[in-house]
Amino acid sequence: MESALIEYKRELTDGLEKEVVAFLNTLGGEIQIGVDDNGQIVGLDNPDEISLKIADRLKNNISPSIMGLFQINIVGDDKKHIVISVASGMEKPYYIKKYGLSVKGCFVRIGTQSSPMEQAQIENLFSCRVDRTLSTVVSPRQDLTFVQLRIFYEENGFDVNGEYFYRNLGMYTADGKFNYFAMLLSDQNDVSIKVARFKGKNKIEIITNKEFGYCCILKSVYNVLDYLDNYNMPSVKITYPKRIEKFLIDKTALREAAINAIVHNDYVRGGSPLFEIYDDRINIVSYGGLVGGLTQEEFFNGCSMPRNRELMRVFRDMDLVENFGSGMHRILQVYDRNIFKIFDNFVMTEFKYDEEVLKQITSTQNVGTNDTVKDIVNDTVKLIYGSVKSDCYITIAELMEQTKKSRPTITRALSELKEKGYIERVGSDKTGFWKILK
Repeated sequence: MESALIEYKRELTDGLEKEVVAFLNTLGGEIQIGVDDNGQIVGLDNPDEISLKIADRLKNNISPSIMGLFQINIVGDDKKHIVISVASGMEKPYYIKKYGLSVKGCFVRIGTQSSPMEQAQIENLFSCRVDRTLSTVVSPRQDLTFVQLRIFYEENGFDVNGEYFYRNLGMYTADGKFNYFAMLLSDQNDVSIKVARFKGKNKIEIITNKEFGYCCILKSVYNVLDYLDNYNMPSVKITYPKRIEKFLIDKTALREAAINAIVHNDYVRGGSPLFEIYDDRINIVSYGGLVGGLTQEEFFNGCSMPRNRELMRVFRDMDLVENFGSGMHRILQVYDRNIFKIFDNFVMTEFKYDEEVLKQITSTQNVGTNDTVKDIVNDTVKLIYGSVKSDCYITIAELMEQTKKSRPTITRALSELKEKGYIERVGSDKTGFWKILK
């Protein structure tokens, strides 16, 4: 049945923009086209053509821009229908362009109806509108290039030819300058994502302090995910007929929390995501707190109000995120709400290691030491193995500084470790990392 979050339509109608605007101005929701009022799928004859019309109408008929706040999916087999997922927007009030900021242009979702806003409500929302977003703030640099971004998009099958590619992504302010969103995606991006590893369970002694940044933010994201994946070690239980792996932290939940922290971080106010690795947990910190107007209950229920709708769109293009709010649902399938610590200026997700996995890893591999090296008697090789295991992104220059050994000595040690199957190099010497094999 229809609800405050679901609207059914048998076919595409002239009232589509009104329904979308109402969801944008409330808590978001879904519009299903090709479904009758009772929720029965009736199907559509030409869903591909209809989906293109929908995208064009939503991009051109609603203001402010809602790129990144909606997604269109064709679902079903025999009877195909269209599902339009709409997130709540930060730049309220949204309105139908031809009617402007008026009761004919602004709507809000009340129960199962999309009702006109009162003029006083429109004026109040407009006075409180967020005017500093990634798309409106001018980039501190205008000499931007996008080599890495274009490679990512080409690898995912997108056409990146011409100036239209940049404009379609929304990289320019109203007066034609590169915005802060463009800077984050550029090769000259000066924002870094910090990953710090500490000895023990507090911040007294830091072991490594890595920064993944100063490049297209997508590259930073993939580097952080690889780093966490490499550190999130499994225990293995052999049972007939299958091999069971269980990790220190659920892999899906850790990935979703990491991506959420990066995509929802408040970059405009100068904050950066932070990942803290301890002996008993990983803390993920996103700067900015909850988006204004989003309650904690709505946050936990997966109501989506993206702080950075522009980044949300790019992350969806790269298949880093799926439906709005789905990441929260995946995390809460495995962990309780209490892993989230919500403050005025930041949100922290605290993942405690699985005690059973940690115990098995500690007893069999002695995590954090060099005792896993059973067939190597050279102390230098053991030392270098321990350094690589502690920081899979460590460079030869950093190994030289940390171990006080020469480059030839370190190169020989790394070759021995690779030959004996302890480590493997993934990617190039400059941008890759060490994969720990045992």
